[in-house]
Parts: sequence; structure tokens; C-alpha cells
Amino acid sequence: MDKDKFAQNLTAMAKEKIKAEEKRALNKENFGKLYGIFKYLLPYKAKFVIGLIFLVLGSFLLLAFPFIAGKLIDVASGEGTWLLSDINSIALSLVVILFLQGIISFFRVYLFAQVSENAMADVRFDLYKKLLYLPITFYDQHRTGDLMSRMSSDVTLLQTTFSTTLAEVIRQVVTLVAGIVIIFVITPALSTFMIMTLPIIIVAAMIFGKKIRRLSRQSQDELANSSTIVEETLQSIIAVKSFTNEWFEKARYKKSLTQVVSLALKTATFRAGFISFIIFALFGGMVAILWYGAVLLQSGEMTLGDLTSFAFYTAFIGGSIAGIGDLFGQVQRAIGASERILEIHNESSELEEVSEENLIRFKGELSFDEVAFQYPSRKDMPVLCGLSMQVDSGEKVALVGKSGAGKSTIAHLLMRLYDGFGGSIKVDGQEIQSYDLSAFRKNIGIVPQEVILFGGTIRENIAYGKPNATEEEIEAAAQKAHALEFIKSFPEGLDTLVGERGVKLSGGQRQRIAIARTILKDPAILILDEATSSLDAESEQQVQLALNELMKGRTTLIIAHRLATIKEVDRIYVVENGKIKESGAHNELIGDVNGTYHHLVNLQLVN
Repeated sequence: MDKDKFAQNLTAMAKEKIKAEEKRALNKENFGKLYGIFKYLLPYKAKFVIGLIFLVLGSFLLLAFPFIAGKLIDVASGEGTWLLSDINSIALSLVVILFLQGIISFFRVYLFAQVSENAMADVRFDLYKKLLYLPITFYDQHRTGDLMSRMSSDVTLLQTTFSTTLAEVIRQVVTLVAGIVIIFVITPALSTFMIMTLPIIIVAAMIFGKKIRRLSRQSQDELANSSTIVEETLQSIIAVKSFTNEWFEKARYKKSLTQVVSLALKTATFRAGFISFIIFALFGGMVAILWYGAVLLQSGEMTLGDLTSFAFYTAFIGGSIAGIGDLFGQVQRAIGASERILEIHNESSELEEVSEENLIRFKGELSFDEVAFQYPSRKDMPVLCGLSMQVDSGEKVALVGKSGAGKSTIAHLLMRLYDGFGGSIKVDGQEIQSYDLSAFRKNIGIVPQEVILFGGTIRENIAYGKPNATEEEIEAAAQKAHALEFIKSFPEGLDTLVGERGVKLSGGQRQRIAIARTILKDPAILILDEATSSLDAESEQQVQLALNELMKGRTTLIIAHRLATIKEVDRIYVVENGKIKESGAHNELIGDVNGTYHHLVNLQLVN
């Protein structure tokens, strides 16, 4: 398979999704989705209403310009009189209208910008807050790049809609309706002739607009797909380089960009054709209208000023008709964006924050009774099959077994990252579901194999375990984690920046900072998930000393492949095929020459 075809296959699913997506009609149901975002404007409704008033005033003020311009022509040609009798006064009134229009436009744009900026900041914050409280199952089913796209491009699209598009729709509608009423009042015969040209333009706008909206939506989705590729590549840049797959990522991104350009150019072709038709129809109609107006002017049925005013109004009305189709396309895209954002809002959150007075402290007694579980994304593959085990308060227990046996799943269920398991899991004699989730998790600390630090300072990363910790508490936690010595060796000490995901620190240093963070949290139950398996001998010794300090007085669940690190635990559980195959102390299990634990130890000794 060549590179182009390989990259093409990767984007096939995204293309099928675009083809299958239904168009979003401008109906009551879809406008209701847009209202789901519109409600974020309600806290700023006063400024929004004032902005709308300025918008309507500005629209009517602009519509007065053609009328007064026509009167200027009539007064200059001596064909009539008006409130102002000389051309200088009338010209000055036109300048005043333009000046007032400028002031009104300034405040209208400024007010709408205030409303949209604040409202969209609220949307982003609520969306971010919602993402924080969504369960792990949600993240198993959604790609990070797609979620980032919803946070950025979709919210930006909504911001444009509420700051610009909405105002333009209202202005164009006011101009269209009021302009038609005015021309029928001042020139009924010519207006009737002109209105006969509108059906042609409207039908063309509907046909072209439908196609343009569909292509624009496809282009937007493909652009989001290309952003996802960039997000994934940058997040996994080490993997990309280690596998020398730069060519593969380039081909994948190039293919996506080619599709983006293709869709954008196709959209531009239809938009250009629509604009060309509108120009021809608009100016062709204007030629016909000017001809008929000349006939009426020659017969004395209308004045030159009326014809001039009519020409201005016709241009305004034509411009409004040309703009409304594209504006409705933007509204439709905004509906799509609001739909994607509301999809996240409508997801069920797993927890909310708990107040300090509702916090509890566990003793740390654990009980698993006939626990069965399969991940929601792999329901046909059971991971745990009737697993049972007991852990006493303060006991240090190790889980060993082959990869995929279910060891990490036990930790996931204990942390309540996943629900929907069979059987019973209890802490201190109570079902884990009976506890407040936030208060429950505050009692559990974990040191994973791959520690991910935040891109701030060492101080900030340690204090993440207790955000209100004092300097003394932070240093004490670092001391217990055997991290204070290397921290002080840095010129900036605790203020040393760790870099994105902690890349400026070694693996052992990251582990010890993670341990210090967990010490500061002071959990009753501790989970060590392969905490030393990726370290060299010297780093492992330092980390093991820190872990020994961390495990003091806590119920500890150790998931380990390197069996030499768990000889001193109180009990070892051997997990095989989702069940507890063996249990006991190291000396007991190693003595069973036919046992799984004995076999695993021998394999590591041989290797």
C-alpha cells in the first residue's frame, strides 16, 4: 500500500461521517438549539437591547439618506419643495445623517462586542467546567482534538454570529422590509414593476444558498478533522519521531488539507456563481427599472428626485437580498456549532465539588466480592470475572499477573473511574457508590507509571495535591519524597519550570515530585501503578525510598510487574483471567512450584 492510499484510508471514516450528516434546517427545533447558547446573553441583556436599539435606529437613519438625496435633486432642479428650501441645508442634513450614523454604528459595534465577548467567555468556561466533571467513559469515546475544536473554532463561530451575523441579519431584514414599504409609498408604479424581478433572485438565492451551506458545513468539519490530526501529532511527537513516522503524519495532514482546500474551492465556486448571477440579475433589473423610470419621468408621473431615491432604495434592497442568503448560511453553521457544544452540556456529569465540612476520612478497609466488569467500549470482552479479595486497613497488598489480567482495572474501579460493574466493592464496609464521589476520591492517591506534570513550576506541581498548602508543607512533602535535594540543586529551586508534561526533568525526578504531591494530599488509600518499572537502578532506589515513606500508615495497593519490589508486602494477589488465582505472602507463593507466581518469578530471573 503506497503512502497516499494509506493516508487516504485514515480519513475515510471522517469523510463518511461528513456524507452521512444531515443538513440542519432553519426550523423551530434547530433555532431552539441556538437559543441554548443565546441564553448566555441574558446576563448582558441590557447592553444587548441597547445595541439592538442602536442597530434599528441606524438602519432607519440610513434609509432616510436616499429620501433626502432625492429631495436635494428635486430642489436643485426646481421640480418641488421640501421642509428645507435650499440645497445647502439639505446637503448639510445629509452630512448630519452620516455623522449620526457613524456615532450609532460605533456604540452598536462596541455594545455587541461587549456582550459577545463576555457571553462567549461564559460559554467557554462552562464548557471547560463540564469537561472537567465528565466521566472517563466520555473521554474513551471522544478524541482530544475534536474537543479542542469545540472549545475553539465552534465557540469562535458562535461569537461571530452573536457579534456580527445577528446584527447583520436584523439590519438587512429592516432594510429590506422598510425599503420596500418606502418605495411603494413614494413610487408605487415603479415599485410594482421592480417587485416582479424579485422572485427570480429569491429562487436563485434558495438554490445556491442550499448548496453553499452544505459545502460550508463539510469544509468546517474537514478543517476540524485536520486540526485533530495536528493535535494528536504534537501530543505524541516523541512517538512520531521514535517510529520515524514523520512521512506518515505529513501524508495524513496533507491529505486532510487537500480535502479542506478542495471543499473550500468548491464552496467558493458556487458562491462566485451566485454572486455573479446576483450582479447580473441586480444590475439587469436596475437597467429595466431605470428604463421604466425614464418613461414615467418623461410622462411627468414622477420627479427626478423620486427616481434618484428609488434607485438608492433599490440598491439597498438588492444588497439586502444578496446578503441574507449568505447570512442564513452563517446562522445554519452557528446552529451546528451550538449543537456540538450542547452535546457536551447534555452529557451526565459524574460529580460536583464537595464542601470541606462534608469531607470524610477512610480507615482503608477494602472488599471486592464477585466483581465482574467489561469496559463500555469493549462490552464483548470481560476483564474481571467474579474477582474477590480483601484488604485490611493499613495493609500493603500487591497485584501481580500478566498484562491484560485486570490489575489496572481493579484500580480504576476502586477510584470509581468506571461504573456498571457487577458484584460489590466496599470501603470501610460500605458500598463505594454510597459515598459522595468527590469526598471519596479525596481519600485515594495514585502514583502512576507515567507521571504527567503540569507545565508550571515544581512548587505548583507539588501543591496540586493541596492547593492551599504552605511553603513549609510543600518543602516537608518534598523532603519525605527524597526530592528536596535535587530541587535545591536547581538555581530556581521550587520555582524551576518543569516544561510541558515535565519534559525538563528525568523520569525519577518526575516520580518523586508526583510522590511529594501525593504525600501532600495525604490519602487514606494509596495506589502504586507500576511506579518504578520504567526507572534505572539508581533512580528506582531513590523512588523506592520515597514510596516507603509514602506508604506509612496507609492502605496500599501495589500493581507491579517487577516482582523483586514487592517481597516485603503483607499479601500478594495473583490475578489471572479476571480472577484471583493465588494469594499469600511472597515466601508462601514462591514455594508452590506449580503456581503462577512461582512461574512469573522464574521468568523474570531467567530474563
